[in-house]
Amino acid sequence: MMSTVHAPTVEVRVWDPFVRLFHWLLVAGVSANLFVLEEGDPPHRWVGYVATALVLARIVWGFIGTHHARFADFWPTRRRLRAHLARLRAHQADPSPGHNPMGALMMLALMALVLALGFTGWLMGTDAYWGEEWLESLHEGLANTLMGLAGMHVLAAVVMSRLERVNLVRAMITGVKRYPANRTPH
Repeated sequence: MMSTVHAPTVEVRVWDPFVRLFHWLLVAGVSANLFVLEEGDPPHRWVGYVATALVLARIVWGFIGTHHARFADFWPTRRRLRAHLARLRAHQADPSPGHNPMGALMMLALMALVLALGFTGWLMGTDAYWGEEWLESLHEGLANTLMGLAGMHVLAAVVMSRLERVNLVRAMITGVKRYPANRTPH
């Protein structure tokens, strides 16, 4: 019988239940509104309002939540971004317990887009902006941008999982990142 040897790993508890629930509910809501629900119909609007509320709740959690959920833990400062990009250019692993600086930028951009979509969607239902083509075009452009960035986010999660040898998708499900013992986060 063959025995399998597993490289030693270090487990780091990263994503709390709220962050994981927020993430997957937002994925479901955005996906439903982009690919399933009819634009402008009540279910589309309500899912958009729920997505907006989720982002607002996540912003609050970014100040009062668990350590890795707090913005202070991963805010993408210029110094953090430069150091992260320099390590990537040098082909060095740059494991981060929470979001790496580029991941933080993506997260903030995606949340800003969801808020902008929620706001423009709400405006389209008001008397003052009902039927305004420029607003409908803006809303559609924001949705297309969100779709493009979400695709980049998924691709980056796959690429960074391979580079860092950490299954980032599994971590967003379980809340735990498993690092090779020789690549623990800084």
